[in-house]
Amino acid sequence: MSPSSLERREMIRDAARRTLTRRRIAGRIAEAACFAAVLTAVLPLGALLYYTITRGASALSWAFLSSPPTPPGVPGGGISTAIAGTAEIVSLALLMAIPTALLAALFLFERSGRIATMLRFSADVLTGVPSIIIGIFAYALLVVPLHQFSTVAAAFALAVLMMPIMIRADEEAMRTIALDLWEAGIALGARRSRVARTVVLRGALPDLVAGNLLAVARAVGETAPLLFTVATPLAAMTLLIYTEGTEPFGAAEATAWGTALVLLAFVLTLSVAARAVAWGISRRAR
Repeated sequence: MSPSSLERREMIRDAARRTLTRRRIAGRIAEAACFAAVLTAVLPLGALLYYTITRGASALSWAFLSSPPTPPGVPGGGISTAIAGTAEIVSLALLMAIPTALLAALFLFERSGRIATMLRFSADVLTGVPSIIIGIFAYALLVVPLHQFSTVAAAFALAVLMMPIMIRADEEAMRTIALDLWEAGIALGARRSRVARTVVLRGALPDLVAGNLLAVARAVGETAPLLFTVATPLAAMTLLIYTEGTEPFGAAEATAWGTALVLLAFVLTLSVAARAVAWGISRRAR
C-alpha cells in the first residue's frame, strides 16, 4: 500500500473520530437539556404538593371528612357535603360528556368532509374558551329559565368544558388503531358498529381512558363555572376552597388547605383506579 493511501486512511479515521466525538458531546448536551427540562417541569409540581401537604395535613381527620360544615365561628365541622356534591356533579357531567364525545370521535374517525372539519374546528376552539364563559353560558341556558341554581346546571357546565378535550383525545386514540383492522372487519361482513365496539374501542381503550382523565382532571379543579350554577359554596370542594381561602380567619384557611389536599388525593386516586381498570381490560382483550 502506498504512503499516500495510508495517509488518506488515517485522515478518514481522524475525521470519523472527530465526528463521533462531536456526536457524543452533542448527545450528552441534549441529555442534560432534557433532564433540566424535566426538572424544571417537576419542581413546581413537587413544591405545590409539598406546600399543600404541609399546610393541609393538620386539618385532616375522620371528622373533617365525614362531618357536615358548621356555621362561621363555630368550631369543628367538616367537608362531607362538599365531597358528596363534587362527586355528584362530576358523575353527572361524565354521564353527559362521555357518550357524546365518544360518538363524535367515532364520526370523525369514520368520516371526512365539511361537517367533520367543522366539528373538529369547533372542538379545537372550545378547548381554549375560558371556563368562566362556559359558566355564564350554562347560567343563561339553564339557571335563568328554571329560576334556580342546580346540580344539573353545574354538571352541564363541566360537561361542556370536558367534551372538546374528550372528542380530540378520543379521536387520536382511535387513530392509533391500524386502519387495516377496521377495513378487514368491514370486509368480513361485520357491521360498522360491531367493528367499532370490538376492534377500535377495545384496542384504543387505554388511550381513551387517559384522554378522558385529562378532561376530568381539568373539570374537577374548575371553580368559575360553578360560581354561576351552584347555589351554595358547600356544594363543591372547589367552591369551598375559594370561599374559605378568602376568609380572614385561621380556621377557614385551615379548612381551605385541608380541602385542597383532599381534592388532590381525589384526582390521584381517580387516575390510578382508571389506569388499573384500563390495563385490566386491555390485558383480558389480548
